[in-house]
Amino acid sequence: MLIPCNWCSFPEPPNLTGGGKCGVYRTRAVPSTQRALVMDATARSAVPTRTTCYNRPSPLRVADLAVILIYLAGVTWFGARFRESQKTLKDYFLGGRTAPWWAIALSIVSAETSTLTIIGTPPLAYAGSYVFLQVVFGYLLARIVISAIFLPQYSQGQLFTAYELMQRRFGPRVRRVTAGIFLITRALAEGVRVFAVSIVVSIILHTGGLMSVVVITLLTIFYTFEGGMRAVIWTDVVQMTMYVLGAAVSLIILAGKIPGGWAHAWDAASAAGKLRVFDFHWSWTMPYTFWAGIIGGCFLTTASHGTDQLVVQRLLAAKNQSQSRVALFASWIVILIQFTLFLAIGILLWTLREGKPIEGSADRLYPSFIWESLPTGIAGLAMAAILAAAMANLSAALNSLASTTVVDFYQPLTRAAHSAAHYLKVSRLSTIFWGAVLAGIALVASQWGSVLESGLSIASVTLGILLGVFLLGVLTQRPGEGAAIVGVCAGAVVMAYVKFATKIPFTWWVMIGSLSTFLVGYAASFFLKPNRETA
Repeated sequence: MLIPCNWCSFPEPPNLTGGGKCGVYRTRAVPSTQRALVMDATARSAVPTRTTCYNRPSPLRVADLAVILIYLAGVTWFGARFRESQKTLKDYFLGGRTAPWWAIALSIVSAETSTLTIIGTPPLAYAGSYVFLQVVFGYLLARIVISAIFLPQYSQGQLFTAYELMQRRFGPRVRRVTAGIFLITRALAEGVRVFAVSIVVSIILHTGGLMSVVVITLLTIFYTFEGGMRAVIWTDVVQMTMYVLGAAVSLIILAGKIPGGWAHAWDAASAAGKLRVFDFHWSWTMPYTFWAGIIGGCFLTTASHGTDQLVVQRLLAAKNQSQSRVALFASWIVILIQFTLFLAIGILLWTLREGKPIEGSADRLYPSFIWESLPTGIAGLAMAAILAAAMANLSAALNSLASTTVVDFYQPLTRAAHSAAHYLKVSRLSTIFWGAVLAGIALVASQWGSVLESGLSIASVTLGILLGVFLLGVLTQRPGEGAAIVGVCAGAVVMAYVKFATKIPFTWWVMIGSLSTFLVGYAASFFLKPNRETA
């Protein structure tokens, strides 16, 4: 008879052995009148156990909790200190354009990585290899495209959002359409990221998803509400330093736990083909090939960094175009190092666990290792580092969503008739509103699979449409507002088909969406008058 674990109800086969029920290694203790059985990979015989269920968080540790709470309180206080510098929309949404390039570069990195990267990337290497890095090389190519095509456009006049460029080129309707696409896409994608926070916090605090989402969201709303873009950028700098430090410490301790250390891990990974970076196989159904990485990664990042307000807002906050360009390329170097680091953690976890398949949620693999295996204090530091990434990205999303809401919708609706103080107040209220929306989305995101791939795939559905209409605007002169809207509609239809009727992986979606939008929009310009409104 199968005796289920009393905590997670995972049945324990009585005739197999060793390491891995309820996720990885252990099964919850049951009363002595019952004998819980676990699998022992070497003995192949039933053995009793009185250990702890892997899916059940370990007891709270005061020292680790103290580290986490001190960090959360400190970063919230630090961000809120920027309140006094918020006088106008330029201050609140662009930080007064006073931030140095290196701070903007680190802020861009925080926007790119977040908790999705930290907990979602190691399982990719654990189950595969380093092939995900091919996508990162596509990121570099995208930065060259953005620097050549989009940055000169954004530097003409003072823009608060990327979608003001669409009004200047096409008219107000295209501006509203593109801004609306951003709001929907960013809210959905960011909701997944907030859910990723709940995975980490639930391991620490023994709470369900609701409580952890509420705690992190409220703290982040507070300092974003108070400090605006200055708070976002400078807390990004602090928090990026934290999560890189936490990952580096985890990597070193993890290597020390492996018999034979780095040398053994390298040999084992090499023999299993897990150190492979490039896969030149052509396939429309494999997400991580060289071609999908270079081409798909290029289109994805050109869209996310060239048309998505989350990153464009940082480029607009730089002192000038030259500093925007330097920040953009410097951020890629950090991104390459980060992804290599998190993939290395996945390889070491695979070595430590002797390649055992991940059972349960793969996204819990790395944070569970931190909390259960790292020394007291160090575990708290590493968990605080993951929360740092989460809060940094969430604050950026809140500020970018608020800026698009106010600048692209509310301000035109009121014809800019109110005072700067009024629009600043509305901006802060918008921050609270979007915080509530993201928390709500996070509560249903648990059904969407891997948090990393869910976040990327959600963005990929509509980012291609945005990129297509932006390219239509900056690369051509003939299409007008009507043609641009036709292109957007065509792109939406194509992406709906690709998403629901094909097995094409998300790494190709942005390319397909952007080409569809661009080509149909340009073709429509031969049948529609180039009516370009400017107000």
